Amino acid sequence: MRLHVDKEADALYLRLDDSKIIESEEVAPGVILDYNEKDEVVGVEMLYLSKRTSNLKTTALEFEAV
Repeated sequence: MRLHVDKEADALYLRLDDSKIIESEEVAPGVILDYNEKDEVVGVEMLYLSKRTSNLKTTALEFEAV
């Protein structure tokens, strides 16, 4: 799993695995899901990060496994 934050594009991309992306779908304004050949979600992109929350700190991301 990889997380990429692009400050210039004001976007966040979460890639769950390395399988080939076959299709993408915008499921909400600025939220795009990428699907593989098994119709599994393998990527999530969020655009307009700075407009989604006023408290976003991209330099201090936290990972939690439960």
